[in-house]
Amino acid sequence: MTSQKPDISDARVTLPQLPAWVTQGHRETPEDVAFLSGATLIHLRLVLTRDDPHQALLRERLALRAAEVCATHSGRPERAAELRDAVHLLREGDLPGPAGENYLAWRRAVERPVSGAALQRALPGHPPEALNGWFAAGQGAPVAQAAGVLEAVLADAPRALLAALILADAALAQALGWSHVTPLLANGLKRADLRLKEANLRLACHRAVHSAGIEAARLSTNLTRRTARLRAVAPKLRAKGAAEAVTLFLTRDAIAPAALPLPDRAARRLCDRLVQLGAIRELTGRDTFRLYGV
Repeated sequence: MTSQKPDISDARVTLPQLPAWVTQGHRETPEDVAFLSGATLIHLRLVLTRDDPHQALLRERLALRAAEVCATHSGRPERAAELRDAVHLLREGDLPGPAGENYLAWRRAVERPVSGAALQRALPGHPPEALNGWFAAGQGAPVAQAAGVLEAVLADAPRALLAALILADAALAQALGWSHVTPLLANGLKRADLRLKEANLRLACHRAVHSAGIEAARLSTNLTRRTARLRAVAPKLRAKGAAEAVTLFLTRDAIAPAALPLPDRAARRLCDRLVQLGAIRELTGRDTFRLYGV
């Protein structure tokens, strides 16, 4: 009798939770901090390299959080709801405004594999030679490289916070051998951390990786459960274009019915049906201009 390998697409096959000594570990010395951030990254690598259909969705959710953090650090009032509206309710010819541009930059940064062209697409306001120079500034181990990039950008352009954080997370991903940018430093660094330099900044980056990595792993676990529900109900859908719509929901943070490959009324009926089945959520709480997501 031969044993069968588990199907990793099965929602019942999940990674073990991070142990308590990682999630509740005391970060008292630089050695403790570096050890815990390394342990978190090892676990997160297992999460990010699984053949799960929600990896793009996970990156989009982390990108939304990163855009929200950048807005906060810049003194802007926009939060997740406003950022979603700024991007997903755009009409042809409209401009997204500063908050929307911030969110669009993060979405572009995470949607394609790390490369110079992808970074230039995410940050078109900076000359390619500047981006390439900043990106090459980091030296040493992965977190140290990312800290070096962050410090180099902010030393040359103190107001270029968005570029600094995107490039730092891109440098971290590349140093770790990850295919895509996964916002961790952006989601873990505090505003005061961005004024630090050298060893103090590297220590702050280790702390950020530890805290943000734990939250990213938890979010991945939640998305595994929610996307499994959506895939389970997908065969019950009879509307033409429903399969393509399900694929979009599995990869995007939020979708307006008008963005689905169905006529407007059919798209709204499909969204309502998926909400009733517990497969997606309505994200705005409004009666009109609604957005939906897993």
